Amino acid sequence: MAFKADAAKIKRWREERHWSQEHLAELAGIGLRTVQRIENGEQASRDSLTALAAAFQVDALALCVDPEEEAARTIRTKNAKVTASLRLSLWIHLASYVLGMIIFTGINIGTGSSVMLWATIWWTVGAAAHIATTVIVEVVTRFQNQHAVS
Repeated sequence: MAFKADAAKIKRWREERHWSQEHLAELAGIGLRTVQRIENGEQASRDSLTALAAAFQVDALALCVDPEEEAARTIRTKNAKVTASLRLSLWIHLASYVLGMIIFTGINIGTGSSVMLWATIWWTVGAAAHIATTVIVEVVTRFQNQHAVS
């Protein structure tokens, strides 16, 4: 059975002790290539994790990724991508809105009437809805991120 080792923690602990990968492999009684694979995030066997844990003088579970922490990190990453995309779409919408309002104003001034009034009203409604959606998604995302941590 394979376990998901916390590659960053193993590498950090090794570097904090000023050990080379070769030294850690020798202490643990495993191959250098095995240490390299584990530090690159590949799965580790139970025996490899047990050997590394013995070298670090900790329990083998201390070297494994916590599934709850990994799930919370995945949620935060997904939420960050969604909100970044939504913010970008909002900025694009607002930039086109400003340009459109300038053009509509020019048309109204050029014709001497309010021919573009309804287009202006409905575009403003659409922009306001986009802003409201972005705010709601931001609030929900913050709530999810706070509860994913706890």
